[in-house]
Amino acid sequence: MSTTEFTQSPAEQEHFVLPLYEIVVFPNTRTKIMVDKETGNLLLQEMSRSDGHPIGLTVKTGTIPSEISASSVYPIGNLLEISFIQPAEEGYLVCVHALKKVRADTITDREGRLFATWVPAEESSDLDTQAHDEVLGEIKETIHEISNHFQGSEQFTQPVDKMTSIDTVIGFTMPYVPVSLEEKQALLEISSQQERALAFLDLLLKVKEQIDFKIEVTRKVSDKISKTNREAILREQLRVIQEELNDIEGNGPGDSGYRDRINQSQMPEDVKKKALAEVKKLEMGGPHNHEAPVIRNYLDLLLDLPWVTGERSGIDIDTTRKVLENNHYGLEKVKERIIQHLAVMKLKNDKQGSILLFAGPPGTGKTSLGKSIAEALGREYVRVSLGGIKDEAEIRGHRRTYIGALPGRIIQGIKRAATKNPVFVLDEIDKLSASYSGDPASALLEVLDPEQNNSFSDHYLEVPYDLSDVLFIATANSLSSIPGPLLDRMELIEISSYTKHEVFAIAKQHLLPKTIEEHGLDGGKLQIEDDALSLVIEKYTREAGVRGLKKQLDRIARYVSEKIVSGRADLPYVVSAEMLGEILGKEVFRHEAARSRLTPGVATGLAWTPVGGEILFIEGTFMPGTGKLTLTGQLGDVMKESANISMSLIRSRFAHSANQFDFMTSDIHIHVPSGATPKDGPSAGVTLFTALVSLITGKTVDPKLGMTGEITLSGAVLPVGGIKEKVLAAHRAGLTKIILPKENERDIEEIPADVRDELTFVPVESIEEVLREALDIDLPEMVLFTPRSSLASVQNI
Repeated sequence: MSTTEFTQSPAEQEHFVLPLYEIVVFPNTRTKIMVDKETGNLLLQEMSRSDGHPIGLTVKTGTIPSEISASSVYPIGNLLEISFIQPAEEGYLVCVHALKKVRADTITDREGRLFATWVPAEESSDLDTQAHDEVLGEIKETIHEISNHFQGSEQFTQPVDKMTSIDTVIGFTMPYVPVSLEEKQALLEISSQQERALAFLDLLLKVKEQIDFKIEVTRKVSDKISKTNREAILREQLRVIQEELNDIEGNGPGDSGYRDRINQSQMPEDVKKKALAEVKKLEMGGPHNHEAPVIRNYLDLLLDLPWVTGERSGIDIDTTRKVLENNHYGLEKVKERIIQHLAVMKLKNDKQGSILLFAGPPGTGKTSLGKSIAEALGREYVRVSLGGIKDEAEIRGHRRTYIGALPGRIIQGIKRAATKNPVFVLDEIDKLSASYSGDPASALLEVLDPEQNNSFSDHYLEVPYDLSDVLFIATANSLSSIPGPLLDRMELIEISSYTKHEVFAIAKQHLLPKTIEEHGLDGGKLQIEDDALSLVIEKYTREAGVRGLKKQLDRIARYVSEKIVSGRADLPYVVSAEMLGEILGKEVFRHEAARSRLTPGVATGLAWTPVGGEILFIEGTFMPGTGKLTLTGQLGDVMKESANISMSLIRSRFAHSANQFDFMTSDIHIHVPSGATPKDGPSAGVTLFTALVSLITGKTVDPKLGMTGEITLSGAVLPVGGIKEKVLAAHRAGLTKIILPKENERDIEEIPADVRDELTFVPVESIEEVLREALDIDLPEMVLFTPRSSLASVQNI
């Protein structure tokens, strides 16, 4: 069929689509391709037709031949003329001639074969003769520069030199250009002759740069290999000479292998350079090198340390939440804060960005939270106790010039974990202390700073080590002893004391099963009734956490174990509340309970202690005297100041209206029971003031009313801390109403709902509101006292 007849064929006629794999055919080129037998038979049928011209469309990368569809081929290809078909071993060898670039208009899938109609692809001749020749010259020159790197390239460049069309050069050259299939197809689809020519030139320049770079790298590698081989030969000669001189015993049994191990390791280049320098010292030191053991220890440390982060396990928030829920009861805000931190790590590609600090009373699960985080993340867990450390070298390590030098605890922990991204718990960070050996807390500033710890410097290691992949978690009981700069580098998560309900649930779900397993009492040998467990919590432990409770449960388990082994117990052995006196002895602790009635001068306050909340009764009385105020009960300076402020407020407000109370001829004595226990803090101010007003007015305070808050000399009530613990103590003691500062009203949300529903909260902002609620009296206005001398001066004027 002639070209004239072909161009006049109707575009509506369907043609067989010949899928082209890993090849892009350009117009006016001839190409040989291999097809399977079924495709070859279809092409033979096409050849038998007078208008049988298949459409050659390139298949997109990654398409499976058995799943080919209309969406898996590029729409722009070529109308092909089949020159001949030759049988081959696995199908047919087909020679095709690309007649014209076309666009597949409608593609139809018939039993796994594609058929399509076509329309001519858009083409624009926007390159004049002069510009065409200039670009053609640039293309030929670039092709020559590339070909000069290869022998026998004349057979390729000679045909190119004879070509007078850019499109002809493109069609001839593109099968040999090492670019991706997508880039070749993109070049084919360009409709502008000028843009197509410039894009082809850019591809050639890109290939030229890649070839030049590879040649340069190959030359450098060859030079380096030659140098390495020369050094290896010299070292082998040196080894033979040493053997002949009987000096080989000066090197340890594994000295000769250090160099190979270092070269094969994944150390950074600067660390390898340092290690190889040490190896050279070891090799050249001779038989009596006293530094040899020190060097070997140093090299062993470098080889044992992980220098590259292994495959990261993804952070699964749902899994983490389940692990925390299963391992820890309560602590809802703490767990939610941990989940938020891990979510940020997931978004930041596992870079933590901040250091967590768990602060709270002993036994509240701070360290075990770190272990649970490691379990949830699938990371190694490392724990280092910092309690009592007072030497900076414990953190930064000793210099190798000292006898018995060791790396610091941070590097030792990383070595022990054998991974570069463990969960690293720094326990008891508040127990650090300084001495003449340095300040370890200052050394931790670099460790716990995300902006600096990517190049942590250990004195023993002598090379920077990257700690940025480590998830550091610190724990502390108190923040007062942590230096400000160190505390500023950590994100504080406070863990408060457990409620009675939480302690019971923890004991039931975690502590008791663990105790039973540890003492061999599983299988139903020991059962503790709920009433007995509650009594142990209330009367035999007094703590914020559950460590003391675990010890009491262990005592019960040991008692039962002895009974079972002696054959004096029936199984299962059931421990009831009545048996605790025999097992644990007399009750250890007592909690204050609300009194049935109060006398004038007594008010119920709420206090926070490190082991939870308590109520305390502030008692006042007066006697003839000289206006002196006496305070007893081992009160701290802040609490004494609150008493003096209360006294000044009362004298300024009640001087002329408090039942003719004479402040100048009466001594007032204030006492807070449990005198052996130190007490301090501003939160007793409201209670002290109320007790004194009750004393001088003769009115009694409701015994079911508790109060807390700081007062000022102007009569304002300021917020205080520990609201949750104080309210729980009030509920436990039987109080029903609580006065608290207005600004602490938001803290009520942290209190368990079952406790919150049984109490009435009265938020106040001034002492007027306090007295109105506690004693049902209105506070008189402040009496302004003017000295007599000043008054006389005013009258004279």
